[in-house]
Amino acid sequence: MTVDELIKAMTPEVFQNMKSSLELSRWPDGRKMDKEQKVLCMEALIRYEEMTNMPAEKRIGYMEAACKSSKDDDTQTLTIK
Repeated sequence: MTVDELIKAMTPEVFQNMKSSLELSRWPDGRKMDKEQKVLCMEALIRYEEMTNMPAEKRIGYMEAACKSSKDDDTQTLTIK
């Protein structure tokens, strides 16, 4: 079975479990993920999102274009002297 076939066979539940594991850096049984496992898990999640045509705003790492600096932002910058 190829990686693409494995990813196509993933259910939304498996995707959510992998996503939670990556967020916590721990597998569901409590074991800590090593660096290689995190990288492979992230790659699988991103490929799953692409294969299922998940909307961009629901994908891992999504940030709105306006979140960095918005001209309409009503926040005020204070300078402390």
